Amino acid sequence: MINNPLELPLQQQPVWKKVLGYRIGGVIPVGVYIPFMLVVYFLIHGGHFPQDMLGAASIMVLYGFILGEIGKRIPILKDLGGAPILATFVPSYMVYAGLMPQAAIDTVTVFMEQTNFLYLYIAIVICGSILGMNRDLMVNAIVKLFVPIIAGTLLATGVGMLTGIGLGLGAYKTFFYVLVPIMAGGVGEGAIPLSIGYSQILGTTQEENFAAVLPAVMLGSLCAIILSGLLNKLGQKKPELSGNGTLLKSGDSDVLKYAEDKDKKPINLNQMATGAVMAVGFFMLGNLAAEAVGLPGVIVMLFAAVIVKYFNLLPKQLQDGAQMMQRFFVVAVTYPLLLGMGVAKTPWESLISVLSPAYLITIAVTVITMVATGYFVGKWMNMYPVEAAIITGTRCSQGGTGDVAILTACDRLQLMPFAQVCTRLGGAATVTAAIFLLRWLTF
Repeated sequence: MINNPLELPLQQQPVWKKVLGYRIGGVIPVGVYIPFMLVVYFLIHGGHFPQDMLGAASIMVLYGFILGEIGKRIPILKDLGGAPILATFVPSYMVYAGLMPQAAIDTVTVFMEQTNFLYLYIAIVICGSILGMNRDLMVNAIVKLFVPIIAGTLLATGVGMLTGIGLGLGAYKTFFYVLVPIMAGGVGEGAIPLSIGYSQILGTTQEENFAAVLPAVMLGSLCAIILSGLLNKLGQKKPELSGNGTLLKSGDSDVLKYAEDKDKKPINLNQMATGAVMAVGFFMLGNLAAEAVGLPGVIVMLFAAVIVKYFNLLPKQLQDGAQMMQRFFVVAVTYPLLLGMGVAKTPWESLISVLSPAYLITIAVTVITMVATGYFVGKWMNMYPVEAAIITGTRCSQGGTGDVAILTACDRLQLMPFAQVCTRLGGAATVTAAIFLLRWLTF
């Protein structure tokens, strides 16, 4: 006689354990989040909140992950990039409306302005993305990407000009204060040098011109985030249009399998630490060579990583370490970073100061034209049209933080190197051309 083993019924987990174990933003369990929040609350209201990196990190983590979680849950908005939108723009409004403690605002602002944390994030994400990429796909993608970028820029400029003029904004305002800021590459490397150049040529103040160009930068980026979310939804409904983060169609099943399975690699802490050190080293190299080659340090860093990958100059374990570190930053740092940018770099007053139907329509039409051109030209060039459109859309981003928000909205942060090529090089070319044109017109 064979005795069957006893089958013990599984005990159902109590509701309170399920609630406390739920991870906000997929990272912080509720059972950790609530005590953490209470400690920070009592420190702020007791006047003992630390005005340093630990204080800033506390605010960025607590606000960033909860806003990202809410953005993922709101119907309709969740499909429009709700998580990065809320994590970036709600903090901006909270600062404006006095809904965030001043101690928290001051701590986060000082941290974001003095530590250059955004560039650490970008350095790690770029190096990890490039070194973790298939070599042949990387080279072909960078070369082919310039076609939809240039086509999108030209068509968006033409359609945007016609729209702005038709709605009564005038050719001068439409071009120099709407279209150029949208494509200028963000705030630090776009709006600021643009406003300095305008003030020197026009004899006005830099602050006046900065306030005039900043809204177009931020609203254009917001439009690109929304379109990125919609493109992600399109890719989910029609998988044949999307590479799920792969830009080029290759027909090589091994390459495509690599692209799909790369996030399943095990984590090695020693390799991760080495990957972080390499990313910082690449960034420092970019800064060292930037002045000599006349390009932004981030772009020099990007090209250096591409050369290292192309000639396979690093052992595979070091390349894997850089990719592991990238995966960690994408999961753990993205929403806190967006929160910090919303508090320190996204003034709500500038967003609402110039709002008008004509202004908003011109911005929306320009960004839509840019993204649509990327979609169709990318498809024609044997790219996945969803990815091609998303990357072309970063031409309208709010700099580095805009690229992060756009790619987070569609869950494609592995495309960051291509986004940086689009944003940085395209932005630098736009700012230079606009200043030369304005100087010529004022002679």
